[in-house]
Amino acid sequence: MAIVEIERCGGYAVVTMNRPDAMNALSAALRSDLARAFDALEADPDIRVAILTGAGERAFTAGLDLKELGSGASSLADAVTKEDPVSAIGRFSGPVIAAINGVAITGGFELALACDVLIASDTARFADTHARVGLMPGWGLSQRLSRAIGVARAKELSLTGNFIDAATADRWGLVSRVVAPAELMPTARRVAEDMLSADPETLKALKALIDDGFALPFGEAMALETARAAGNSAIGAAAVEARRKAVLDRGRTQAG
Repeated sequence: MAIVEIERCGGYAVVTMNRPDAMNALSAALRSDLARAFDALEADPDIRVAILTGAGERAFTAGLDLKELGSGASSLADAVTKEDPVSAIGRFSGPVIAAINGVAITGGFELALACDVLIASDTARFADTHARVGLMPGWGLSQRLSRAIGVARAKELSLTGNFIDAATADRWGLVSRVVAPAELMPTARRVAEDMLSADPETLKALKALIDDGFALPFGEAMALETARAAGNSAIGAAAVEARRKAVLDRGRTQAG
């Protein structure tokens, strides 16, 4: 049984962490296979969007496999460097949708935060327990979480180690939406398909612009947008008109 399953669905892929009996805990093997999976998808020109989820109903992922780490079979140093799925997700140039089907804890929380769009089941819960296990984050949680929900809320979560439920995550802006468990994957697939209907090169370029600009002070980010928008002048009037009509037609068919 593969511990990382990849389902290719036309232009998008579903990547499933498949250790449900261990709450999809991130063992060394799972970390390595997950990193290789995203690198393989980046190398596949047919895949432009990815969905990341966990097998079973209990967990997206419970984070690093502390039992394995405690046995000495794997090291924290390797987890942060050699077996780093978060960096591999960052190397994937298309959007990554996290379909969060259960708990996302500590390293699992970091994995979710590395994704571009977070969609949660109403059974999902989130926690950062680094302070409780005596470890420092190494996959970006200390910086990404505060940018997602604000410094005060991020400090509350990280310094208490408390869980928040899906409704709170939605209210705080951590996730883009919360759906019933049965609707989680259908919703994630619909979002992926909507992304695939956009212009392929613009999809990648716009994601990169948002990410690169978010890492800069506002003035520098605005200058970056201006620089990257320079290519707009190469689009002719006929192409603009065709795209305008396509946008209008799509808008008429959408309920919301």
